Amino acid sequence: MNLPDLAELIALRGPARGLSLHAQRPALAPLQGSHRSVQRGRGLEFEEVRPYAPGDDARNIDWRVTARRGRPHTKLFREERERPVWLLADLHAGLYFGSRRQLKSVLLLRAAALLAWIAVLSGDRLGALIADGLKPPRIFPPRGREAGVLPVLEALVEAQPQEPGVPAADSLNSSLSGLRPLLQPGSLVLVLSDFSTLDEHTDSVLTALSTHSDCRLLVLTDPLERHGLPAGGYRVGLPGQLWWLDGARDRRAWHEKWAARQRRLETLARRLSLPVIQLDTADAVAESLPPLLRGRLRSTAWAA
Repeated sequence: MNLPDLAELIALRGPARGLSLHAQRPALAPLQGSHRSVQRGRGLEFEEVRPYAPGDDARNIDWRVTARRGRPHTKLFREERERPVWLLADLHAGLYFGSRRQLKSVLLLRAAALLAWIAVLSGDRLGALIADGLKPPRIFPPRGREAGVLPVLEALVEAQPQEPGVPAADSLNSSLSGLRPLLQPGSLVLVLSDFSTLDEHTDSVLTALSTHSDCRLLVLTDPLERHGLPAGGYRVGLPGQLWWLDGARDRRAWHEKWAARQRRLETLARRLSLPVIQLDTADAVAESLPPLLRGRLRSTAWAA
């Protein structure tokens, strides 16, 4: 199975055009905005100088221009409203698995690339935390335009697993904890993971992460995980750790384990009011993700 290269991820810029991540905004969002405001006031970015008018803030008088032109002039500022968009890629070795179109790791890369392009084409700044569970996570502070996207895409290609493995027990929790101090209030956080290492500690770290951020969970799934093995005998596992499974006999236990993880994640997401988006290895990302974005990233029903 071919793994994505940088050229493929760059090509996803095309399908990203016309899409937006600015959905499910809080009630005050129309007043506060997510991008630069057209209003003029005391902000972060200098815009222009114009003659002073009654009601202007005297603190903004440009004394040099005033002295040069012989009458008062005031500085105008444009408020910086760009929203930082963070991708958290839980790219552990357990994602080297897939029974349909693509591996779950490939699904993560393609979804992350499409989301990254959507963010910067909408005027947001893109940041990323990419963790493979083997080395310390790579962190990319938010940047705009291609300067923000290309280094992230390169890192995703380099970090994707090359062979199957067992994810570290704390891979997701440590990534969530590591991202928290990097966030500005109001940041959008897109967590891409299969949530296979979800445990009791995930509740607290995700609660802390989502307190001052707009957090959304994109769950990577595969049909075989949900439905279990067909009837028959199968040799499964990792090199050096192989065992036999009977599809018909083990299906009930398989379903119970999957359902327990599903309930845990749904309960956590419901308590924190976090949208949950299911992405499946059987679907092409450029076709399956855009309708979800147009649908305002509402929580999707889990496939049975």
